Amino acid sequence: MLSSRVTKARARFAAAVSRRRPPAPSAPGQAALLELARNGSAPLTSRPPASEGPWRIAVVIPSFRRGSGGHQTIARLVGGLRQRGHSLSLWLDDNEGRHAGEREAETERRFREFFAADDIELHVGRRSWTGADIVLATGWSTVAPVLLLPDAGTRAYLVQDHEPEFYGTSAESLWAQASYRQGLHCIAASSWLAELLAERYGASASHFELAVDHEVYRPAHRPRREDLVAFYARSVTPRRAVPLGLLALTELARRRPDLEIALYGDVDDPGPPFTHRSLGVLDEQHLAELYAQATVGMVLSLTNPSLIALEMMACGLPCVELASESMLASFGRHGPLALAAADPLSICDALEQLLDQPERRSAVARAGGELIAGRTWARAAAQVEDGLRIALSSASR
Repeated sequence: MLSSRVTKARARFAAAVSRRRPPAPSAPGQAALLELARNGSAPLTSRPPASEGPWRIAVVIPSFRRGSGGHQTIARLVGGLRQRGHSLSLWLDDNEGRHAGEREAETERRFREFFAADDIELHVGRRSWTGADIVLATGWSTVAPVLLLPDAGTRAYLVQDHEPEFYGTSAESLWAQASYRQGLHCIAASSWLAELLAERYGASASHFELAVDHEVYRPAHRPRREDLVAFYARSVTPRRAVPLGLLALTELARRRPDLEIALYGDVDDPGPPFTHRSLGVLDEQHLAELYAQATVGMVLSLTNPSLIALEMMACGLPCVELASESMLASFGRHGPLALAAADPLSICDALEQLLDQPERRSAVARAGGELIAGRTWARAAAQVEDGLRIALSSASR
């Protein structure tokens, strides 16, 4: 009798739990994928806006956190496009659920604070959507939401990196690949990336060049230290190859125990087995100060080039990077960066060569300064505008 009551109680409990389960898919951002598969894209407006503009541009962004270089780039391009006479708004698609429970005003305040983005209009979700001349996706998870938005004159896709490589073999990697095959014109953050999108996925693609704020990142014209290496150790971003960089620095610290090593870019100290300073996530002013003091900088890019290397160049700091396909295509083997093979001893050797050879440091820094001098956000915004014009042209055919 007792066994029967226990069995019934278990059945009632299981039924109650089943009723409380959220409907699949439960992960934030995935529902749009299913809706797109079921219903297809929302139709574009019958008459696309004029190619000369000005345009109402709605930029759909994914979840953000302090220190995100991708969102920093978006904020700078938004400012540049606004200066070119366009009306800009940001629309947050919280694909990670990172901002759940926040008031919209607080989310907007945090975005402005994190990315020095004053006067940017940020909306959370689609409740206040009224349409736009151009809707711009900015990451694979935003493509399905963008395709579902009604009252759009045309759509385009700002591609800052090859996002399938952010994941192992997974559904996310497949979804990222599929985002490039949705017929959106891609505006890529390097010529290498634009070529990859066109050749591998058959995407229509143009490119813009990443830039820096020269009012912030500039040579300090004062003597540098001779014993300080600064490493962008953003562990939450696997494509920055932080474990590889830490192995190289472990060897460098063994060879040079008196060298000072500063790690920055993440809120958590990665805890390497050598003496170091952990600086956390720095704002632009403190980044510029670090780059003005350091002897050598290091950032490792496994996919598209990072903004960090450009900001180091602008401050006259010679930088070690990886000799990856994207870096070689973007900068050449003997250009404004000291490129090293992706093994710890090669990276350590590249750092030592710069530390030991002041002439080599000067040559790398000089080449970096010459390259970055013409890289402004105003120019980048003009290149993005050209890409948006291509998207408009395609929509009007």
